Amino acid sequence: MRILVVEDEHKIAEALKRGLEAEGYQAVTAASGEEGFFCLSSEPFDLLLLDLMLPGRDGLEILTTLRAKGFTLPVLVLTGRDTVEDRVLGLDSGADDYLVKPFAFPELLARIRLLLRRGRQETDKPLNLADLALNPANHQALRNDQPLELTSREFELLEYLLKHQGHVVSREMLAHDVWKVRERSTPLDNVIDVNIARLRRKVDGPYPLKLIRTIRGVGFMASAEDEHAAPQ
Repeated sequence: MRILVVEDEHKIAEALKRGLEAEGYQAVTAASGEEGFFCLSSEPFDLLLLDLMLPGRDGLEILTTLRAKGFTLPVLVLTGRDTVEDRVLGLDSGADDYLVKPFAFPELLARIRLLLRRGRQETDKPLNLADLALNPANHQALRNDQPLELTSREFELLEYLLKHQGHVVSREMLAHDVWKVRERSTPLDNVIDVNIARLRRKVDGPYPLKLIRTIRGVGFMASAEDEHAAPQ
């Protein structure tokens, strides 16, 4: 699971990053709302930890803009503001939860787990890309209404790519989130490449529109847009 921490106080941001990584999460920090927007636009994340007191635009403005742009990832607001009015305003602006500083790290972890569980329940809904349909509930994948015979690992890979469609997925992300391996190694890279190749043959082989793409030197992407494709 990848968590973006938008926090301008360097010591707090680094402490959160270390603590989250010790719990097995991948954590990325951003020191401003603009930097956070860039991260969210260029990489997939599963949850956002957002400080309200930020330089430039404050966290509420950033949160409102995120929701207006269609970002649906869970947002946990971190703030020193402790009035009922502040909490209501934060939730009305699109926050999923609200935690007042200073807070106990175990409580933060508990709230993160709750939000991620909610997110997983929501992502059990069917996923679609062009004529490809995947239903996590019954473990079925169809291309052009024809069932795909996928192994459990291939199904997990395809589900992960579709959840992050339009974004590049790195081998490191696949190692961490699909294979559940915290330290990537070259042999695992080879295993990932073999599984991607098999998945591509099953999903794309007979069809002119290719949906699983290799982005050279970076990773892989599920996309129906030809301009995203790297030369094969």
